This record gives sequence, structure tokens and C-alpha cells, in this order.
Amino acid sequence: MKSILLREIKSFFGSPIGYLVIAIFLLLNGLFLWVFEGEYNILNSGFADLSPFFTISPWILIFLIPAVTMRSFSDEKKQGTIELLLTKPISIWEIVGGKFFGAFLLIVIAIIPTFIYVYVLYGLGMPEGNIDMGSTMGSYFGLLFLIAGYTAIGIFTSTLSENQIVAFIVSVFLCFIFYFGFQGVASQFKEFGDLIAFFGMDYHFKSMSRGVIDTRDVTYFVSIAIVFLSLTVYKLKSLKS
Repeated sequence: MKSILLREIKSFFGSPIGYLVIAIFLLLNGLFLWVFEGEYNILNSGFADLSPFFTISPWILIFLIPAVTMRSFSDEKKQGTIELLLTKPISIWEIVGGKFFGAFLLIVIAIIPTFIYVYVLYGLGMPEGNIDMGSTMGSYFGLLFLIAGYTAIGIFTSTLSENQIVAFIVSVFLCFIFYFGFQGVASQFKEFGDLIAFFGMDYHFKSMSRGVIDTRDVTYFVSIAIVFLSLTVYKLKSLKS
């Protein structure tokens, strides 16, 4: 798995893709949080709070992560190297794991520079340091699990077609359904609303954002990742047979 992981990281940063992903994520967040007027502008809110960042990041990542993962296996299929990859002396789970963690680490690298937002708000708070660190760290923790879920979905959809655009569109659709779809449906059924919302990523991400790490939230995101990675392995096995 290590060789696949290093190969993925090298391919990301051996081309403009890795740098472009990081730049786009930081640029969009920076513009919405510090430049554009509106409800997400932190300076205009009057509060030393990173909630706007954790509100818009999942939406930006819905498009950004599929753009990263769409080439994972679709490109291998298009170039005809998928058969060669599957004949390597490593298990399919190791291949999928290497692809998954390669894409996951790239997005995590894009997240790391945003810690400067915490430092800035810490200094801007009145009095200095007047920022809810528990909620902020919980939100970052939740964002990592959200990234893992999106990435697993993107890796799976990349096995469905050799066309990267198709893989991208399907991935965006599934990520949207899992993040917002259940919440949207829940709002229409008040009696079973909480139960339906429980199956959505938004519910568990917001739960973590309160600063309390519940094992149910962790289990949910880990389960989503395992399910879609398992589907990826199943799909690759069907190609191998």
C-alpha cells in the first residue's frame, strides 16, 4: 500500500493538480471569509468564531474532492493500466487503500494552512484569546472525517467509468446526497425527521462541531468510508475476474 500511496502523492505534486487543489481551496475560503461581503465574512460578524469556515468548507470540498479522486481508477481504465495494477503482488485492498490515503492526505495538506485563521482570530478576540477552542478543534476533527467520507465516495465512483467527467459528476451527486440530501428530506417529515437526518453527514459533522466527540459520529463516518471502499474493492474484483 505504501508504494501506491507514494505513487499517488508523487503524481499529485508532479503535476499542477496538487498545487491547484490547495490553491483553490485556500483562495475560495479566503475570499468568502475575509474579502467578500456577506454572512460568511468573519470581520463583519463581530465574533471571533470560525463557524463560517466550517459552514462553507463542506460545500467547497463537495466539488474539490471529486475533482481529485475522479482520476484514481478511471484514468487507469482509460489508459489500460488497470489490469497491470491488479496483477501486482499486493492485495486489492492495499491498492484501494493507497489511492484513498493519497487523495486524503492531499486534502489534509490543503486544510493545514487554515490553522492560521485560528491564530488570527485568537489575536483579534476581545479580550485576546476569546475563541472557543473546544468547538474549533472539534470542527477540525469533524472536517477530517468528512473528508474521509467524501474521498471514499470519490474513489468508488472513479471505478464506475473510464470517463473522468462522469466519475466527477456521480461523486458530486453522491456527496451532496449524503451531506445535504438526508437533512433536506428530514425537514419534510417532522415525525421521523431526526431519524432520517441521522443518516446524513451534515448531522454528524454539526454534532462534532459542538466540541464533543461522540463515538456514534466517529462510527458513522468510519462506516461510510468502509462501505464505499468495500464497494470499490468489489468493483475491482469484478474487473479482475
